[in-house]
Amino acid sequence: MDRLAIEHQTVFGLPPVEFVHLAADVGCRYIAMALSGTPHNPHGYPAYSLRDDAGLRARMSAAMRERGVSISLGEGFVVRPGTDLRDSGADLDIMAQLGVPRVNTVSLDPDLGRSLDQFGVLAEMAALRGMETTVEFAPSLTVKDLDAAVAAVRHVAREGFRLLVDVMHLVRSGHSAANLAALDPTLVGYVQLSDNTVRQRGSTYREDSVDRMVPGRGEFPLTEILAALPRNVVIGLEVPMLSRAEAGESTHERVRQCVRAARELLVTAGVG
Repeated sequence: MDRLAIEHQTVFGLPPVEFVHLAADVGCRYIAMALSGTPHNPHGYPAYSLRDDAGLRARMSAAMRERGVSISLGEGFVVRPGTDLRDSGADLDIMAQLGVPRVNTVSLDPDLGRSLDQFGVLAEMAALRGMETTVEFAPSLTVKDLDAAVAAVRHVAREGFRLLVDVMHLVRSGHSAANLAALDPTLVGYVQLSDNTVRQRGSTYREDSVDRMVPGRGEFPLTEILAALPRNVVIGLEVPMLSRAEAGESTHERVRQCVRAARELLVTAGVG
């Protein structure tokens, strides 16, 4: 099974139909999608909204059928102070309409208890629409590391609520391949792969998050991490490289490099 997906952040707002064709052109069966573009748009792609444009949703669905591509992950469900994920029903309906099997959530609300309650709300709403939910951790988020994320999954205690493991956040929060190998593999619902330096380079964590490295060209022990992961989960290439995009390198070229490198790593790890 080809396990690779191209993540929404990687393509910096490439419109949905073009995104589908790009994934198919590089031999990937999956893309991860949000309902609108990203804050960074170095290539000047036209703005779009899958939320507001039913015609665009129809064209994207037709392109996915034509090219054999599907959406592996729906993004954009963020817990924030003063907001309530109960208001996200319409967005979940659109995700279900597009055939999304799981949605991802993160929290920017410093109130951990409220964050956990909101995770449970989203998981229940997604399950009613036939979707799983994953929770992502990062040093810059309320759920900061693997241990806290596992605790969140245990707290929500729903079969369809699992971990999203972003390799950059895993390493930067002090965890290793051994920590992954020790997990119950059924806890892991999705993986995002990239590379970077172990120490933060930018002045903020977010700067590094949007300027990553082709897998295998940084300092992360990716071969060991890939070998420790469950074999049946999708691996999304979340490799936004803002500085290279701003220097004029095309989205297609960056994606091709990442796909090629990831496939080589999977073979080296014995899981390709």
